[in-house]
Amino acid sequence: QVQLVESGGGLVRAGGSLTLSCVASGSIFSGMHMNWYRQAPGNERELVAGIRSGGTTDYLDSVKGRFTISRDNAKSTVYLQMNSLKPEDTAVYYCNAVMIDQSRPWYYWGQGTEVTVSS
Repeated sequence: QVQLVESGGGLVRAGGSLTLSCVASGSIFSGMHMNWYRQAPGNERELVAGIRSGGTTDYLDSVKGRFTISRDNAKSTVYLQMNSLKPEDTAVYYCNAVMIDQSRPWYYWGQGTEVTVSS
């Protein structure tokens, strides 16, 4: 079982920055693929950024150049640095871990942290 705890959300003005953190426990962090998703009111949850166990990253087109995902395996933590925030970035952000075990993926979710960007 994997537990994920996010922090770092809050209220920020457009153009500002926030850094989200997600601490994982309960399994070998270095072997997990880690993702950040977000869900705005009335919208489906979408994948914002992902970082594989080997360090490869992927981003949603609308956040490329503004957001950076990183991981610190020694601290079992994944980060999402968000710069040049826009009101459309307002959402609840969720940390997601994917662990491959017994030849199948296992998905784990944090409780979410809310980000509000005012115009």
